[in-house]
Amino acid sequence: MKSILEELFDGNINPAELIIPRHPEYRPLNRKISDTILMWKDKLSEHDFQEPEELLDLRSQADSMYAEASFVYGFKLALWIMIEVMTGETEPVR
Repeated sequence: MKSILEELFDGNINPAELIIPRHPEYRPLNRKISDTILMWKDKLSEHDFQEPEELLDLRSQADSMYAEASFVYGFKLALWIMIEVMTGETEPVR
């Protein structure tokens, strides 16, 4: 069995693909979003639907950037906690 560092190096660990929220409202909310998008797609012409679709794509890009920043911060915070526990230092390492 490979270590987590080997798996990470080999590209076998991709947190963005592995994180699945367990909040009970997550799946129903996504289903409602999908249903609403399909409703608007049916109501609007292909041309008129293009602008909201582009807006949704931009929102998705922004959400991905936020998720990445949250992951990086969470990882650093976990390391700061480990360093404090191991060294007894109370000032965060930046």
